[in-house]
Amino acid sequence: MGSLARQLAVARRVVRRGLSSAAGHGEVRVTHLEGPNEGIAEIVMSRPHARNSLGKLFVNEFFKSVESLRHDSGVRVVVVRSAVPGVFCAGADLKERAKMSNSEVALFVQKLRKLMNEIAALPMPTIAAVDVHALGGGLELALACDLRITASSAKLGLIETTRGLLPGAGGSQRLPRLIGVGLAKELIFTGRQIEGAQAYDIGLVNDAVPQNESKDAAHKRALELAQEILPQAPIAVRMAKLAMNKGMEVDIASGMAIEGMCYGQVIPTKDRLEGMAAFQEKRSPHYKGE
Repeated sequence: MGSLARQLAVARRVVRRGLSSAAGHGEVRVTHLEGPNEGIAEIVMSRPHARNSLGKLFVNEFFKSVESLRHDSGVRVVVVRSAVPGVFCAGADLKERAKMSNSEVALFVQKLRKLMNEIAALPMPTIAAVDVHALGGGLELALACDLRITASSAKLGLIETTRGLLPGAGGSQRLPRLIGVGLAKELIFTGRQIEGAQAYDIGLVNDAVPQNESKDAAHKRALELAQEILPQAPIAVRMAKLAMNKGMEVDIASGMAIEGMCYGQVIPTKDRLEGMAAFQEKRSPHYKGE
């Protein structure tokens, strides 16, 4: 790498670190990984006194974190994880919720729904690393991600009906699309909690791994999965995500049309030409996201 290229790479890292510190000041922050993990950004939840529950400050910082990543072309994969031992996200902050009026609760739940939609709409793949419990809104947060990795012993469940509520941040819509309507209704109606191994069996998560002594097995597996995505053409990956997400919202004919439009965005890219050249030259491609 030439001197100018090195300077530009350093400048990009400095700018990204600046965005990270601005994106979250304590309860949620963005970290850009380096070395072999360069291109991976992590949204790190750190609200230990409230078990990463979805309080007002937490949600506001999560919005800022997502927005800081939305237009960052240097980020190819986002991993969402917890820095709090014993929990991924405990769901609603019931202590805060108890102080709200009915109208305030309705507005805040609407804001939560918007946050989950913003996470789902990030252009790059997102992976939730669930090493421990993800209940209620915590599971809804994981469902907003593209992929989910869990420890086999972690507990997951949409438990809102046990609190006199129903999933209000997208869980009642995303879960049936993932595991089927009948099974989703059973889990939501009963408020049942299941372990990660069972979640894998029913297709709720992409992988369930045995927990390790440091309690970060799911996080490590999520990074391994992210590293499998990193070498692929980033524009193609983003367009594939867009085609699938938008295609699921419409009938098959409209979905095919959306796929065609997304494919059209990839045709003029330098990455497509690089992929063809690498195939012909029997070498690994070097994609730049151009």
